[in-house]
Amino acid sequence: MLCSEDLIACSPITDLLLNGFSHFKKRINFPRQHLVLSAVNFEISAGEFVYLIGQTGSGKSSVLKTLYGDLPLTQGEGRVADHELNGLMDKSIPALRRDLGIVFQDFQLLSDRSVEGNLDFVLRATGWKDKEARAKRIVEVLSLVGMQNKKHKSTFEISGGEQQRVAIARALLNDPKIILADEPTGNLDPRTSEEIMSLLLSLTEQGKAVLMATHDFQLIHKYANRTLKVENGGVSSAQVQAF
Repeated sequence: MLCSEDLIACSPITDLLLNGFSHFKKRINFPRQHLVLSAVNFEISAGEFVYLIGQTGSGKSSVLKTLYGDLPLTQGEGRVADHELNGLMDKSIPALRRDLGIVFQDFQLLSDRSVEGNLDFVLRATGWKDKEARAKRIVEVLSLVGMQNKKHKSTFEISGGEQQRVAIARALLNDPKIILADEPTGNLDPRTSEEIMSLLLSLTEQGKAVLMATHDFQLIHKYANRTLKVENGGVSSAQVQAF
């Protein structure tokens, strides 16, 4: 079921594949061996935008955490951006995450640094040694999200929507193949949420795959795309009913 054009893919028992995507069959367990998901089977291709929905506690975050190596794939097969998830070693996780861009609901910016300082911290941590190259890349990604004029601002001086734009810029620093977004509009007002959605959707035009977990059905209806639902321990295609 693997395809070179796929960024993520998963196969029957529990498969998950992101390659731009990947593929896997899997079980996701928490440390106490409580089974979270046991029937995951999907794939996402480069340039595709996919929603991930489900009730609170259904396992949406567990799917994302497995994709970026925070939870182990305990059974089956999985590949994300050409990285095998089966038996993923701790030492291999940084390489996996350099091919992923991760956006969280609560931004997770460093409050003691400026916008530029937050991005520079990530670049230095991921091996960018040349100061001029780092500065150039920071300007590039901030320009993509419309924040180039606020790079010297402290994070507490900018709005929630602007902080999320910076978080997306941070996710783009290493030119990832896939963006994993966990409720990225959850703390934002409706107007700002739509701005962030438009920004995320624009990334697919660059060939990036976007998998976005959300509870916001108004956005899903306004910006219709393929939807996956986490329910009863599995992930399946979903049809979202109109209001």
